[in-house]
Amino acid sequence: MALTVATAALFASLGAAHAGTLEDVRQRGVVRCGTSPNNPGFAFTDSAGKQRGFDVDFCRALSAAIFGDVAKAETKVVEPRDAFTVLATAGVDVLTHRFTWSFNRDNGAGLEFTQALFYDGQGFMVRKSANVKSVNELNGATICAAQGTTTELNVADYFRQRKLTYKIVTFNGTDPARLAYDEGRCDAWTNDRGSLASRGQGLKNPAEHLILPETISKEPVGPIVRDSDPKWAHLVRWVMFATIAAEELGITSENVDEMKASSTNPEVKRFLGVSDDLGQKLGLSRDWAYNIVKLVGNYGEIFDRNLGAKSPIGLSRGLNGLWKDGGLVIAPPFR
Repeated sequence: MALTVATAALFASLGAAHAGTLEDVRQRGVVRCGTSPNNPGFAFTDSAGKQRGFDVDFCRALSAAIFGDVAKAETKVVEPRDAFTVLATAGVDVLTHRFTWSFNRDNGAGLEFTQALFYDGQGFMVRKSANVKSVNELNGATICAAQGTTTELNVADYFRQRKLTYKIVTFNGTDPARLAYDEGRCDAWTNDRGSLASRGQGLKNPAEHLILPETISKEPVGPIVRDSDPKWAHLVRWVMFATIAAEELGITSENVDEMKASSTNPEVKRFLGVSDDLGQKLGLSRDWAYNIVKLVGNYGEIFDRNLGAKSPIGLSRGLNGLWKDGGLVIAPPFR
């Protein structure tokens, strides 16, 4: 998902973004992550008032790597329209939000997309009672979408190419678009498929709706930092890679101690800090990757508990499976 951006001028007007983010984080005693509002499975507040979700767990992984303690992860809910400003002004250290990695965002806007952490694509939700089986049957439909987002542009491209007519009705935010669809003001609701599955849990009768099979866009999503601090960008990127590599190597939160004590696999030993001190190049301790897996889990564990088939969201791994399983998720070698 995401807002179309004209943030280059904003970042330029604010001057160079603050440098030395890792040093600031350590001095402050917490790492601050900007998360999306009310997004079950990705970032949401549970009944106990605690932030949970896939994106929140990545913030906890950063905290584990830096401090050896997940309690020093501080999440800040930011609206999409404010997120880039909050990052630019150092209100957060990283955005673990639902913003799509695109050319214009990654060039000239003062942003650094570290890597895709979740592969998504735009879809459409309709009522089962409408008996619509394909996006191509939405000719003449009224479609709800969040205002000023890439979803609007994707709909325009897709429908124009197929000579289909439609009426887009936009709202200031994803939740207002969902509410309008739920009230019957639109025939369909469009967003990233992950967000449809997630936010669709908030419909009055979720079982009465379905997501159509077509995916009309690429929406790679990942953590974003300011582009003025490459050291911090490297750290954020390799924390993400550590969760992926752990799954590739078969290291889980349950077996990590055993693997650290007895594995003879050279890469496992390097990864867990037994034979090499890889952390020093990131400004981290020798056991930084061990702490991530022990305290948060590997990528598969994080995905499964927040978004997987046995969670309320019920997503299959799909493109978010490991490369060796036919997915797109891969980490460079730890050597």
